[in-house]
Amino acid sequence: MIRLPFLLLLLFSLKLHSQNETPPNIILIMADDLGYETIAANGGKSYQTPHIDQMAAEGMRFNHCYAQPLCTPTRIQLMTGIYNVRNYVQFGYLDTMETTFGHLFQEAGYATGVVGKWQLGKDPKSPNKAGFDEYCLWQVQKGRTDENGRDTRFSAPVLETNGDIRNYSTDKYGPDIVCDFGLDFIEKSHSASKPFFLYYPMILTHCPFSPTTASETWREDLEAVNTYKGNPEYFGDMVSKMDELVGRIRSKVEELGISENTLIIFTGDNGTDVPVVSQLDAREVAGAKGASTDAGTRVPLVAAWPGKIKGGATSDILIDFTDFLPTICDAASIDIPKTLDLDGKSFLKELKGKPFHPRSWIYSWFSRSGDPSQARVFARTEKYKLYDSGEFYRIDQDYLENSPIDNKDLDKDLQATHNELQSVLDYYGAMRE
Repeated sequence: MIRLPFLLLLLFSLKLHSQNETPPNIILIMADDLGYETIAANGGKSYQTPHIDQMAAEGMRFNHCYAQPLCTPTRIQLMTGIYNVRNYVQFGYLDTMETTFGHLFQEAGYATGVVGKWQLGKDPKSPNKAGFDEYCLWQVQKGRTDENGRDTRFSAPVLETNGDIRNYSTDKYGPDIVCDFGLDFIEKSHSASKPFFLYYPMILTHCPFSPTTASETWREDLEAVNTYKGNPEYFGDMVSKMDELVGRIRSKVEELGISENTLIIFTGDNGTDVPVVSQLDAREVAGAKGASTDAGTRVPLVAAWPGKIKGGATSDILIDFTDFLPTICDAASIDIPKTLDLDGKSFLKELKGKPFHPRSWIYSWFSRSGDPSQARVFARTEKYKLYDSGEFYRIDQDYLENSPIDNKDLDKDLQATHNELQSVLDYYGAMRE
């Protein structure tokens, strides 16, 4: 397990490369429990997502982006650029010895902010220790529910702003409040002529499924947040609200006249939750959060940057969550110390339509508890997936992984794919021993 104390980064000069243009702003938005199938631009038929669809029309949409099956494993991977097999400790915790993208942008002179859901350590300074100057977050010091067992992220939220805990009234909605803080952070940073990095791990669309401010039953159905799952009938309202908040972020950037100098990325942290069934083109997709199947790991990815990313582009290259850190650092011309030994690969050239060699595989080591004996481990290409237990699947023909390929049926090309994936499993498998 590799952990580099952040203080060692002071040995490196993490400066923006000399540029004639203003350093670009970066906004990374990640919805909670939102699978690939929920976005209309991806072929989703169940929900309306006009703002994200417009973002895709003006930017690039990816068909093969894969997260971890659950939130904390994905967030650790996203923030550090390193596979969980090397640095995941336990659920709900980010090791303070890890270097995050917040640290890298902070050291490069950026204003850094994080808004939304934290759940990575109860120390009120944990967001600051992770490299963020300012924050407005749910679940830092406080837990998921109040003393009555009521979830505190949506109506009558309990949020923490730069260490201060505040209990809001029932007419307030947590996702709106954290988004407002993010908008203020953008405007304040721009007014100070300082490039900014805003990380926005959204509160939506995680359960309890409950009314949003746009729901007919807003402030009428007060019971949905009293159970963990809530009422799945509200999921569509929550997707619409999530999409609205993405639109508000984009509108603020446009209002300030900084669109052409701002890269905005939207994704999800894992598959849709289990009670939800959605239509994707001609097939139904049952939410599979927590599972290593396609529906548990395939997530939307859309990026927009006017003048840099060609509108309406679609990409079929493989992306996993170790790739975001090197990509946004690449976009901002921030050097990454070789001592960090990242697993991720920048896909900035793909965004800009320039030739490059994308990754040919992705790797996943998933254990909610961090216990290696409970890990579900696989490597995959766009079509094929190999587990360390030996099961080999063709995913585009077997999304639910019901029929493993018999190793006796492998032709020369398929055997080469199997061998490559096995070498990946062998390489990373030794790192947790």
